[in-house]
Amino acid sequence: MPTITVSFTPLPVHVRTARLVALATARRLGVDDELLDEIRFAVGEACSRAVGINAVTGDPVVMTLADGDQFVVEVRDVAQDTGTVDDLDPAAFDVDRLAVPEADPSVEGGLGDALPSGFGLAIISGLVEDFSVSAGTEGTTVRLTWPVKHPIDPASS
Repeated sequence: MPTITVSFTPLPVHVRTARLVALATARRLGVDDELLDEIRFAVGEACSRAVGINAVTGDPVVMTLADGDQFVVEVRDVAQDTGTVDDLDPAAFDVDRLAVPEADPSVEGGLGDALPSGFGLAIISGLVEDFSVSAGTEGTTVRLTWPVKHPIDPASS
């Protein structure tokens, strides 16, 4: 199973490039065209989350793309498992918190980030059937998987 590894500086501008690489790879592997928007959006969310986390340390975001019977995208950041649920568990995401953003006195106007922790993972979990998040002492990996309907024979390219 060939694997592509992309490592990039944690800047929002690089998320677009990561999405384009994932889409080009998915097309090349024969992923159904109907899934391409889902892939673009989910990879963008996973990479944006990793950029936000790694921006603090400056460590690169690492994205791996693998083929086989499925197209697998893994996005790794430096967030370590702290034993708390926070944004690592999309099932713990509380939709009701979106309705009333929490006041943040440190932000002009009193409202901080209206999107609670875990919002990106909640979006991903709604888009991707085969989705997992694993955290350890090395960091956190968001794993996204899609079926490959029309595999391309490498010998024909």
